[in-house]
Amino acid sequence: MQATTVGLSILLIGVGLVVAKLIRIRFGFFSKFFLPSSVIAGFLFLILGPEVIGRIALNLGFNTLEFGVFTEDIIAVFRTIPGLLISVIFAGLFLGKKIPNIKEIWMTAGPQVSYGQTVAWGQYVVGILLVLVFLGPVFGINPMAGALIEIAFEGGHGTAAGLADTFADLGFEEGADLALGLATVGVVSGVVIGVFLINWGVRKGKTNYLKDPSSFDEVELRGVIDVEARQPGSHLSVSPQSIEPLALHIGMIGIAILIGQAILTLLIWVENMTWGADESVLIMRYIPLFPLAMIGGVILQIILDKYDKYHLVDREMINRVQGLALDFLVVSAIATLSLQVIGANIWVFLTLALGGILWNVLAFLFLARRMIPKNWFERGIGDFGQSMGMTAAGLMLIRIVDSKGDTRALEAFGYKQLLFEPFVGGGVMTAISVPLIFNFGAIPVLIFVTLVMIGWILMGLLYFGKKDASEIG
Repeated sequence: MQATTVGLSILLIGVGLVVAKLIRIRFGFFSKFFLPSSVIAGFLFLILGPEVIGRIALNLGFNTLEFGVFTEDIIAVFRTIPGLLISVIFAGLFLGKKIPNIKEIWMTAGPQVSYGQTVAWGQYVVGILLVLVFLGPVFGINPMAGALIEIAFEGGHGTAAGLADTFADLGFEEGADLALGLATVGVVSGVVIGVFLINWGVRKGKTNYLKDPSSFDEVELRGVIDVEARQPGSHLSVSPQSIEPLALHIGMIGIAILIGQAILTLLIWVENMTWGADESVLIMRYIPLFPLAMIGGVILQIILDKYDKYHLVDREMINRVQGLALDFLVVSAIATLSLQVIGANIWVFLTLALGGILWNVLAFLFLARRMIPKNWFERGIGDFGQSMGMTAAGLMLIRIVDSKGDTRALEAFGYKQLLFEPFVGGGVMTAISVPLIFNFGAIPVLIFVTLVMIGWILMGLLYFGKKDASEIG
């Protein structure tokens, strides 16, 4: 494959994002549901690619349009991009952030950690139970499908796409397409149901600060920042005469990824020398790079906190790099989604989607208020949005109910990620869940995740739930 093909593929994604943004501005339907431009562009490319136009063309005898308006090489690039960019996103999760002490995190975000962890581990419980009790016996679905709800809903498009190679290596290739489809359902339903819950909360007096749910004007709904309100996208931490700030920050992310790769290589070596010597139990070789890249980012940030007196890494610049990577990842992942796989497993797909949505909604309504003693609705709604597949959705929902930051929900939400994302929602457990089911079977994993979920429920109800609101930051 020529380098020009890779370049052209990247340019096409950029053009697709611009077109999608114009569509979002022009048609209010997309704005009302806060659908990201990357998702719109992904479905636009999906229609223009081999799954829709290509299949129609083949049925009509136009073999030259087998891959739609794209070429086979461009589609191949699209399929490769998600697995690369997911490491960029996770490597930057903690770069540019001051790592606070554990006590400060625990007292501010502890209730949300308990609630968020309960929801995440509960998604495994619901998914594996559905597979063991119904989907496996009736439809013969692979037991590894039990992990799809957590991978897709908590992890989102990025995690689902990043695990494509793991699914393929373990003989469950259709799992990646099902996960991507579930992630799309999660994003859309998360925003729709989240806004519905906010309206319900306002009517029932559950919200402490929001009294009028129509808090966005027309410009905000279309995702455009008013000219007078625009701020510089990032702060320059170094002079462009010495090095382009963007290049510096991409280099920092590169260092974090290399640290993660070194850790992964070491883990694989240890496994080969110990329990995996006879190749009966292999887990490490199926772990993707991205959760280790996140750990690499934490290690790099700890080093920077200690030795970088100039504070070279700017968090806003890292956010922009991550945002760029995520947009390109989502477009390419959805563009290569296999509609045939989803169609062939439609009842499995719908059952897992419904099970995940019901669990998330019920957990918010019945557990959040009992685990989070202070501003439970404002703090819990952000975790609900994240549990449906997109951290940005959680942030958006928090902004609606607490636009001025009176409840500290946004701060607690940020702290929570330090004790959440290393493990679930794209963390280590998310990465090894499928290999664990492959190696040990669904029932032992179900027992394990159920015990962990119960532990977090007890922590939330009996420890944080019993505290006075004044004790919570």
